[in-house]
Amino acid sequence: MPLDFADTLDPRVPWIRKLHTLDSAWASARPGQRERALERIGGDLNAALRSGGRAISVRTLPTADVVYPVRYAFNGALPGTMAVMRSRTLLVQVRTEGGTRNILFNPSDGPANLATPYFKNLVGKFPKSLQPLLRPPPNRCAEQLAELGLSPEDIDIVAFDHFHTQDLRPLLGAPGVPARFPNAYLLAPRAEWLDWDDLPQMQRAWFVRDGKLGVPQERVVLTDSDLWLGEGVLLLRTPGHTTGNQTLFVHAEGGVFGCSENGTCADSWAPRASRIRGLREHVANLSLQVVLNANTPELCSHQYASMLLERAVVDRVANEPDFYRMFPSTELTWSPLTPHIRPSMSFGEMTSGEVDKRARNKVRAQHATEVRA
Repeated sequence: MPLDFADTLDPRVPWIRKLHTLDSAWASARPGQRERALERIGGDLNAALRSGGRAISVRTLPTADVVYPVRYAFNGALPGTMAVMRSRTLLVQVRTEGGTRNILFNPSDGPANLATPYFKNLVGKFPKSLQPLLRPPPNRCAEQLAELGLSPEDIDIVAFDHFHTQDLRPLLGAPGVPARFPNAYLLAPRAEWLDWDDLPQMQRAWFVRDGKLGVPQERVVLTDSDLWLGEGVLLLRTPGHTTGNQTLFVHAEGGVFGCSENGTCADSWAPRASRIRGLREHVANLSLQVVLNANTPELCSHQYASMLLERAVVDRVANEPDFYRMFPSTELTWSPLTPHIRPSMSFGEMTSGEVDKRARNKVRAQHATEVRA
């Protein structure tokens, strides 16, 4: 099935195209029918991605470790208090009609994100002597990009799987706050962007209330559809965890992989193959195919359908074929805090291709031309 391209998303990012292949599936009124349609079309999208070109390169940029309740990480399926999760940013270089473009997916700012009400309250419950251990380190993106021969000025696109815990001001700038990525446009799902102004009560603990206050609107591109970002790279709607949740899919070395926080480890998308004690029995008892990352459960049926879509689009893990190449943007890792929870497999990082350092000056020149236009 060919990809159903439509018009350009926005004149500021003329290489990004709207994609309507999944519109009919999401329009299905009956949940069971919607799930089946998403799985079927997701398989078609996998074939379409595999038949086309690959992204130029992919690199993982570690950000921070955070603690997270086990009851949320596995939707109440497992006992335990806190798990340790590792956040990573993805750098993806993609070929487009206008040349190479640099995409950063989930470039979180740890210190700024600590204003998230849930984590602010959590840290406050610990003795003051221990609180510094729970505070994330400063963002190292500039140094990490420099090690790859790039700089923050070379980033064209910033996107997040969702806006939980995010403070965008250090990234895009605000009055009195310089932009870390001064040439980047933010792809922001319109529904979630507007929700941020008047959050539902069940979401309030997870958003930085003023996290977008003063961000220049000319750097924000609002989206309502699935997107083709360039050769071998899609950004698809996967609502449920939030109203605007989205997943990045990349055709890279080793096949197609996806990145989101709908699940917390590889077991989330393949719980029936899990080696975590108790998880396989839990999903068998409930006839489940996936296990949600469920700190915000009000749209859980949509999140469940989104996870079915995700695992249909991606390939299997080559040396662990029971599992899918769904790369959690924040991945659960083994910890003495929860010694009984050891993921069946861990991705750790994603690496593909050679970073194109030649994109630097050309990208800056293109940005200057587009802004003047």
